[in-house]
Amino acid sequence: MIKQKAWVLVSVLLVAAVLLSGCGAKSNEEFVFGLVLVGPYNDHGWSEAHYRAAEAAVAELENVKFIHLDKMNAADRAGTTLEQVVDDMVSEGATLIFTTSDDFAVDTDSVAAKYPDVQFVHVSGDHAKTGKAPSNVTNFMSRMEYTKAIAGCAAALKTETGAIGYLGPVINDETRRLAASAYQGARECYELYRGGSAEDLRFVVTWIGFWFNIPGVTLDPTEVANDLFNGGVDVLMSGIDTTEAIVVAGQRYDQGQKVWAVPYDYEDACAVKPEVCLGVPYFNWKPFYIRTVEAVREDKDGLLEQGWEWESPVWDSFNDNEVSPVGFSYGPALSDEDTANVQNYIERLAKGESKLFVGPLNLQDGTPYLADGEQATDDQIWYLPQLLEGMEGASN
Repeated sequence: MIKQKAWVLVSVLLVAAVLLSGCGAKSNEEFVFGLVLVGPYNDHGWSEAHYRAAEAAVAELENVKFIHLDKMNAADRAGTTLEQVVDDMVSEGATLIFTTSDDFAVDTDSVAAKYPDVQFVHVSGDHAKTGKAPSNVTNFMSRMEYTKAIAGCAAALKTETGAIGYLGPVINDETRRLAASAYQGARECYELYRGGSAEDLRFVVTWIGFWFNIPGVTLDPTEVANDLFNGGVDVLMSGIDTTEAIVVAGQRYDQGQKVWAVPYDYEDACAVKPEVCLGVPYFNWKPFYIRTVEAVREDKDGLLEQGWEWESPVWDSFNDNEVSPVGFSYGPALSDEDTANVQNYIERLAKGESKLFVGPLNLQDGTPYLADGEQATDDQIWYLPQLLEGMEGASN
């Protein structure tokens, strides 16, 4: 009888151990997330910034890995659909998928409906805000508008011809508001630190038609950059995902011309040609990726509460890549005085002494946009319908 009780006790302990072991295995199960990039993962721009953030999440979080597909666009992957990409990622265990281009908005919604138990994060879109997206889609974007204004300030401090060029991608709400932000920063700094009249500052925008060059579809950004320089521009700002602005500026610098560039997206973009680089307004996706992966992994259902987030800079930790979603990397081509003035402008933005999208402002065609002293709402900025009055280039 005693032996029988002992055997029962041992059996119970063994079963408990197995159950506990199983629970431990489940809690330690590898978490997989997917990343879909519109351009090359090493483009020194938008896509690389996302790729590096995904790498950072894997490095800082235990038992996490990511799978990715880059160059997801009609030119590089003709015939490949987002649904096919997501099918593959889900089959490899992904329960969270980042789609990282405005170009993916509609397809993200469609494929999310197919996989209601997978969390989708669409970066730069607003379908969660407008109610178009399924409940398992959430949207995120950083307020790059501030750092574009800082970049515009750096351009205005350096120009000698009084003409700044802007190499734009596709025309939409996002790209209009970012170009307009750069314009506002340039105007204010031209007056504040140069003592010039903002009305004398030219700001010329040329759109290529997509986020990067697609031969036969877009304008060639190298040709556009040269055309802008030939037209009198001596500082070229980039709004596209790739490096043509700084590459062309570097070529002209090597020929003895006094020209400069402001790349975009990726913190280390100045490395392409430091001698002409005034700085980089960059996205720092790292904090967002880490907290999103943690939130999805820890939630019992693996889904986030649906939302639309447009995150502001963390001014008291600006350029701290553990905290702020955007930053500005100072370029080697800025003088010490220029750098000090840019720093002062950042301080003014942080304190609210300098503001973006405050009236009086008109749209490009002269239509009143904001009355004197009126601060634009988030919707007025997000859905900016035209460039601003004084900007040269197409609005639609």
